[in-house]
Amino acid sequence: MNSGAGELIQNWSQYLSAGVLVLVRLSGLMVFAPVFSSAAIAPRIKAAFVIAMTALLAPAVARVPNARAVLDMSAVLGELGVGLVFGISLSLLIEALTFAGTVLGLQFSFSLVNLMDPNSMIETEVLGQMLSWLGILVIIGSGLDRALLAALVKSFRVVPVGQAVLQAKTGAALATMAGGIFLAGLQLAAPVLAATLTVEVVVALVSRLAPQLPAMVVSVPLKTLVAYVVLIASLAVWPGWIERHFTALLDAAGRLVASV
Repeated sequence: MNSGAGELIQNWSQYLSAGVLVLVRLSGLMVFAPVFSSAAIAPRIKAAFVIAMTALLAPAVARVPNARAVLDMSAVLGELGVGLVFGISLSLLIEALTFAGTVLGLQFSFSLVNLMDPNSMIETEVLGQMLSWLGILVIIGSGLDRALLAALVKSFRVVPVGQAVLQAKTGAALATMAGGIFLAGLQLAAPVLAATLTVEVVVALVSRLAPQLPAMVVSVPLKTLVAYVVLIASLAVWPGWIERHFTALLDAAGRLVASV
């Protein structure tokens, strides 16, 4: 006990430098990662959480082999980049859910109904906000937020502090992952899109056979009713989809960090 305290006092500068680098990596995560970046969490709580995590991790991180606990520009930028890689990669899930809600809003005639999103502080559609909050609830309920913290802690062993150097291929990989937002959003909205398109085709064919049928009056409420039914049925499988994509994005972020 006394020897451990003596070593800590003797090497306090090394542990302090390691703590600052750990704090920078954790701060990068808190900017973009789902749940942790939420504006509903007070900044003081976020700061206290980061400081507590730093105090717990700094002594162990400083003793990791090949750790370079030196405060210079390259080390600080590297640590910030690692945290941002995790945060940006996982924020793509919420962006995909928001995009899916935007696409669905066009089918529900909600394209003009926007509300202020407290997380992004921009106006988004009602369904976009609903789906983004659904994603956050699934992440918390499934314990994926703890999996994210575990992956970040593991990254200190894969990439010791002071050794991270971001490369151009990392940015290119993030851009490629960002392009998957549109595909993922369309996958989520595909059942509703297919159902509403089928309704429109059927109403158009019936109006051809019966010209006296008011197609415009019938198609809008019928399409909205069918879209609601399909959306409610689709919500049963969305939590599993969210968990799989969150895990896939977390694994992709881990591979990107390991390659820096």
